[in-house]
Amino acid sequence: MAARRSPASVTGQPADVGDADPEAVARQICLRMLTTAPRTRAQLATALQRRGVPEDAAEAVLSRFADVKLIDDAMFASAWVESRHHGRGLSGQALAAELRQRGVAPGDIQAAMDKLGPDQEIATARSLVARRLAATRGQPAAVRVRRLIGVLARKGYPRALAYRVAREALEQEGLDLAAAGVDLSDAPDEPAGDLPGGTGELPGAWPPEP
Repeated sequence: MAARRSPASVTGQPADVGDADPEAVARQICLRMLTTAPRTRAQLATALQRRGVPEDAAEAVLSRFADVKLIDDAMFASAWVESRHHGRGLSGQALAAELRQRGVAPGDIQAAMDKLGPDQEIATARSLVARRLAATRGQPAAVRVRRLIGVLARKGYPRALAYRVAREALEQEGLDLAAAGVDLSDAPDEPAGDLPGGTGELPGAWPPEP
């Protein structure tokens, strides 16, 4: 008869604290998590709480890890913004939301956002639209606008910036948007609302349908 395996052997993680030294258990959980990927202090704290580690033991271990820079939320935020903006083209708004979800403090988020800067964000938005532009050629103007704006909307860019970048790209191609019945005047930076459209009506949801 096969021996019954413990929860630790099944999950690869230590079982609930029980009679074990809670700080030793906390260290093991944190080190396992940090071996697979960088984590924020809040993420580690949540994991320790779920595993039943007492709050005082968890705080002691997390503080020691922070002292030796095994946990560094400011560095995490900076690396996260650098990687996901340049790698995936996500906007500052989207990145800030992701960092908040991971428990990063507002000051660390702002410092990471400051390194990004509006000029870099606009340059990335233009690059995203430029890569999509050729695939929209030959389509009705309203469809082209909707798809170009949608590229930026799904990356978290505000509407006014998306309108501006899409308009610039199409006008540089020589497309007369007014003659095509599409009004891309700058829109307010709001999370949702009506997209402008003349004879080529654009949908009201944000982001627009592809």
